[in-house]
Amino acid sequence: MNATEKWLEEWLEEWLEQEHKAGKMTEKQRRILMAATEIFAEKGYAAASTSEIAQKAGVAEGTIFRHYKTKKDLLLSIIAPAMAKLFGPLFLRDFAKMLDQPYETYEEFLKALFYNRYEYARDNLSIVKIIIQEVPFHPELREKVKAVAEDMIISRFRRIIDNYKEKGMLDSNLPTPAIIRFMISNMVGLVASMLVIMPEKDWDVEKELETTIQMMMRGLAGKG
Repeated sequence: MNATEKWLEEWLEEWLEQEHKAGKMTEKQRRILMAATEIFAEKGYAAASTSEIAQKAGVAEGTIFRHYKTKKDLLLSIIAPAMAKLFGPLFLRDFAKMLDQPYETYEEFLKALFYNRYEYARDNLSIVKIIIQEVPFHPELREKVKAVAEDMIISRFRRIIDNYKEKGMLDSNLPTPAIIRFMISNMVGLVASMLVIMPEKDWDVEKELETTIQMMMRGLAGKG
């Protein structure tokens, strides 16, 4: 069992426990959830078919439509609630500890942040793919991810960035939200390139992270 499969199993166990307690999920729904997650991650929402999901789940296609009227309902009724309930806690697993460490410099913080999120994305690639592929095209999903980010992540980043500003390590004239956007866009772009866009490339992860951080710290202009 690889890291993604292990995560999916842990994710489903936690989800099923919650749903079973509420009497909301059957064994067939569990299999549909697993199949939909894997196929949406592998092919994307547009290319996935309910017949393929049904076949992988070992159920009749009509079973899916008894619970979810359309394929989009399947995405929104299963994946979106799962993201809202489980993505946040899983995303923050080991992340909060990392953010709470007293890094001496902003550069040290960036290195720890990039490595932490790269390892998280690598080990949880299925849900990361769904987020990257589907969130931009589905406002409902985008709002859920935005809420998780704002409540659990952005507020922590604000405190960290303001602390480095006070120490004189970052330009106090630069707006904190702009610094956070710059930091996150670079991190997401690099991780997405390595794991989703060009996974076949033989990446030197340490070198790529170091180069990206140096460009963020010093800019692209030459010394002359």
